[in-house]
Amino acid sequence: MENQNDEARKETSPHDSGDSAQYGTDRSKFPDSGILEAFSRAVSGIVKAISPSVVSLMIHSRPGMNSMELLGAGSGVVIAPDGYILTNSHVVHSADRIEAMFTDGQKMEAKVVGEDQATDIAALRVPASGLPFSVPGNSEGLSVGQIVIAIGNPMGFDSTVSSGVVSALGRALRSQDGRLIENIIQHTAPLNPGNSGGPLLDSRGTVIGINTAIIAMAQGIGFAIPSNTAGWVLSQLLSHGRVRRGYLGIAGRQYPLPRRIVNYHNLAVDSAVEIVSIQPDGPAGRAGLSIGDLIVEIDGKDKSAPVVSGMTA
Repeated sequence: MENQNDEARKETSPHDSGDSAQYGTDRSKFPDSGILEAFSRAVSGIVKAISPSVVSLMIHSRPGMNSMELLGAGSGVVIAPDGYILTNSHVVHSADRIEAMFTDGQKMEAKVVGEDQATDIAALRVPASGLPFSVPGNSEGLSVGQIVIAIGNPMGFDSTVSSGVVSALGRALRSQDGRLIENIIQHTAPLNPGNSGGPLLDSRGTVIGINTAIIAMAQGIGFAIPSNTAGWVLSQLLSHGRVRRGYLGIAGRQYPLPRRIVNYHNLAVDSAVEIVSIQPDGPAGRAGLSIGDLIVEIDGKDKSAPVVSGMTA
């Protein structure tokens, strides 16, 4: 009996040199490994190319007349060679002094150009030129399931990287301080607070969002402000020093349109904003709109465009 057990153990032992191939050394057993290796190389290449434009932001406060304390840290992404940086509003909102640290160890003081708490976007600038930068792309074409990469540079350490997929689009979620932030990208690339303000990239290395860790929810869920929203906010901040929004005088909710309605009217969208309340003396009320009406565009712009979504209040 003992000899039989020993013989059985020999036959099934993973250390048997004759069977070693089935335990991972024979790569033909894993035909998809080449795909994973290609994906790994692609992510590494993207991180190498983008990381120099990702900065660490050290936020200092002034508790006394002659002292300065480190209040917190976050990340940002340089979007122009002359020193413009995008980050989160909540990262820099309470700062008396902001220090930007690059991956090569260079440090510069950053000044706030402007911020918009409603979208959690802020623009900074450092006194430099010829900086490595990443131009934000078009986030309009994002789809659920698309691969994304999140990069941060907390406290000046080497870039922290995580990857995942887009899990939802167009979310409206409330932040820890009670503010409602609309049109958010939800993804599965894990974030930590030090990564707030860093870029969210697609599989081609294009910046398609600015990550935000202001919303505390379940682990494994990340959020980002779409690059189109961030770009619109930036243009407003550079032009006016603040975001100027239109006003409709309504409260609305997302309303999915039946396919037959979309086809019949040849609509470019498959959802609308349903009016659930309206101020009679507001612009929408004076124009004749009423509760239950559906809005698909305003002045020729899709109702999901940043300039339009900012008006539905």
